[in-house]
Order: sequence, then C-alpha cells, then structure tokens
Amino acid sequence: MKAIASIAIAISTIMTLAACDVKKTADGNITVPKYEKTQEGDVTLPKYDVTAPDVKVTKEEKTITVPTVKTEEKVIEVPKVSVTPAKDK
Repeated sequence: MKAIASIAIAISTIMTLAACDVKKTADGNITVPKYEKTQEGDVTLPKYDVTAPDVKVTKEEKTITVPTVKTEEKVIEVPKVSVTPAKDK
C-alpha cells in the first residue's frame, strides 16, 4: 500500500512540474570578473515568474489482484569464515 502511495505522489509531483507556466521577466547579464588584486565584475541573473497549477489529490477504493509470497525451509550450504587475529598467530 505504501508503494502505491509513493508512486501516486511521484506521479502527481511530475505532473505538477510539467504543468507549470514559466515566463521570463528579465534578461541576465554576466561580466566575467578579472582576478588580480581586486575583483571587478557584474552579475545579473535572469528573473522568471512561475505560475504553478492547482493540483487536487483525492482517494478512491479499487479492488486489485495482489500476488502472495509463500516461504519454505530448505537446508543449503553457506560459507563459514574463521578469522584468527595476527597477534594470536
């Protein structure tokens, strides 16, 4: 159930970002500073107005088929590691 909720949140986030209306309101300007004893330069970043869409998230019940997992015990061989510290050699 948590996986379905996570997927729903991810999809709604993607849809929200894709539905944004972005308008550039000012141009940017960058003058590369000179690196000597003093720094000179001017940086103006561009400005944007972003209008986000309205998003409504609701819940509804659905009946779905969910697989079940069964377990059983088996005897298998696994590696066994024994370590002797260097000072005990």
